[in-house]
Amino acid sequence: MIRTALLAPALLLPMLSGGCLAKAAVDVVTLPVKAAGKAVDWSTTSQSEADRNYGKKMRKAEEREGAERKKWEKECRQHKRDDCDRYEGYRARD
Repeated sequence: MIRTALLAPALLLPMLSGGCLAKAAVDVVTLPVKAAGKAVDWSTTSQSEADRNYGKKMRKAEEREGAERKKWEKECRQHKRDDCDRYEGYRARD
């Protein structure tokens, strides 16, 4: 008799609490999975990040090529060389 008196409120407790205990239990169980997912997300590079980094790298390479070509042409004009049309310096590539 005493057992049933204690059992009934214990069974009704989850319904009265609105599922808070069940939600807390689910949150505790899924927390490591979510944390691992975040860690993987932070440690990997997405395709859009890779594209952005590649574009930045190529712009810097083209800027370097332009500066070198400009310097070469200026020196060529100053020394009045006849091979100024054959630039064979740095070329921006992969």
